[in-house]
Amino acid sequence: MITALTVLVALGILGWGFYRAKPYGKLGILSWLQSVSLMAPWLLFFGLFSVGVYLNLVGMLLLFVVSTGGYILLGRQIRTIAPEELAKRAEAIAKARAEVSETSAATDQNADTSTKTPFPAAAIAQLQPISAEDLTAIKGIFGVDTFFATETIPFQDGAVFNGNLRGDGEKVHAKLSDLLQERLGDRYRLFLVENQEGRPTVVVLPSSNDPKPLTLTQKILAVILFVATIGTTLEMAGLLQGFDFYSAPQRYAEVVPLAAGLFSILAAHELGHWVMAKRHQVKLSWPFFFPTWQIGSFGSLTNFESLLPNRSALFDIAFAGPAAGGLLSLGMLIAGLTLSHPGSPFKVPTTFFEGSMLVGTLTRVILGSEVQQNFIEVSPLVVLGWLGLVITAINLMPAGRLDGGRIVQAIYGRKTANRTTVVTILFLGLASLVNPLALYWAIIILFLQRNLERPSLNELTEPDDTRAALGLLALFLMITILLPLTPSLAGRLGFSV
Repeated sequence: MITALTVLVALGILGWGFYRAKPYGKLGILSWLQSVSLMAPWLLFFGLFSVGVYLNLVGMLLLFVVSTGGYILLGRQIRTIAPEELAKRAEAIAKARAEVSETSAATDQNADTSTKTPFPAAAIAQLQPISAEDLTAIKGIFGVDTFFATETIPFQDGAVFNGNLRGDGEKVHAKLSDLLQERLGDRYRLFLVENQEGRPTVVVLPSSNDPKPLTLTQKILAVILFVATIGTTLEMAGLLQGFDFYSAPQRYAEVVPLAAGLFSILAAHELGHWVMAKRHQVKLSWPFFFPTWQIGSFGSLTNFESLLPNRSALFDIAFAGPAAGGLLSLGMLIAGLTLSHPGSPFKVPTTFFEGSMLVGTLTRVILGSEVQQNFIEVSPLVVLGWLGLVITAINLMPAGRLDGGRIVQAIYGRKTANRTTVVTILFLGLASLVNPLALYWAIIILFLQRNLERPSLNELTEPDDTRAALGLLALFLMITILLPLTPSLAGRLGFSV
């Protein structure tokens, strides 16, 4: 039932993607087909399993080869037709904007100034309004070929400019930002966003509102959490081997390799974030690790210490961490299963592998009939790989400032991200009835990570379809990692004796 439900959810996601892609014509459909090519192997794999048919390793590799080839061919076709399609779309948009501009120019300039903005209102009376001199300078950056401002609204210690966008969002934002820099230096930041009516809006705020670096107290807390995570990781490594490390510290040589293996996954995750942030010239804070006795760590929270240039940067940075940590974990799992043999250090109950659809099916593909035993002797890499996948999947849940929440916010916008955050918290609350760990993580999200990231400087330009496809694939794999095998599917796979 769960397997079939997962396949239906994935098909629903693809259907939603088709609905979003259809208005973009041939270019949108081809981009949607790229998403299909990425998810097709997993859909086929789990779909066949749900009806009692399983593929061997060779079959899975063949599926991935075909999928990758299709993705590449579709990409080439997109690059071939993109210039012509984009030119047609730009012409249509320009014509529509010209009509809107004529209508807007005829409206009363003294319209109601209570228009809502995407930035939350806060104690406006306590903030110093923007000076008349600066406001005049800012108004001078707008033009008929970039952004035609029709209304100015004081907002906090900056201003909101409603009007009509007269060009590509990325280019307009870059030009306006350069002009603002020339006139007023580094004193202000220009945001290109949508208001509550879905219209392009420019918000200018002082640079003093930029994200702040960690305080000394916060850095001390980060260090304490890091040390605590070392402690819980060592204890976890001891418990996996059947003893309490802190009751027998002289056995440190037995726990250090496992603890170091888990830390290598955590480090890969953080390194992925750091490398991509450096590429986009975004500063990251020190990571705040979440220690736990059960699996060593739930991962970490890393804040942005500078503004994000656009939603693509948000996606890249959020996706890079789970991609790096997840690939390393998956590599450990597959290598561990391949190297497992009678006499391997860990003797694991077969039911251990029924706790994850992805891990269980990979185990069946690689180990074959060995899963029919009550216990399977496996390499330590199997345990580390699965723990790493669980940590990766937890961080990919679509909530708040988790990596999954940031990915959803980057691809689908703030409204959708708010909704998925609420759904995720409710789901974890229900799951806590059978698993206390779900309650622990729900509390962390609710009190520490439920808020979304602040808008990027250019909030209008959406990530491309390749990023959208990768985001969907990441969320789909998150589901297959966290959902267990159903008893019926486990029986079909041979997990029952």
